[in-house]
Amino acid sequence: MAPLFLLLILGMTEAGHAFQVSGDLCAAVREGARTASMDLSEVTSSTQTLNQKVTQDIRNFLSANGIAGDRVTITITHADSSATFNLSDEANYLKSFRITASVPYSQVSRLPADYLSGRTLSFSAVYRMGRSQVTN
Repeated sequence: MAPLFLLLILGMTEAGHAFQVSGDLCAAVREGARTASMDLSEVTSSTQTLNQKVTQDIRNFLSANGIAGDRVTITITHADSSATFNLSDEANYLKSFRITASVPYSQVSRLPADYLSGRTLSFSAVYRMGRSQVTN
């Protein structure tokens, strides 16, 4: 009975961690989209594009939550195609874009046994490009 109980507890732990990572991906993408909708011309360095800044912010958010941000694949594409969406391009104003963050579960698993082998955790959301400005 004990091995069955242990297997059940480990499975629940692994499933709970998968839900936590999925929630963190969702929150990170949401915060990245919020960043994308702001006028960041004053805080973005000349060596970094807005797409790179949003991607780095998502990675930093995930790293702060215990997920190795460098293991996460992040894409910013047009909502209706797989072409890269340039957040800095004024011609894209009020157009929809998709941010996707995904990570193989084997990269974030806490247990040595890989119960969710071959699974990829992913979150994708579509947003509309807009600019809000912060003024004094």
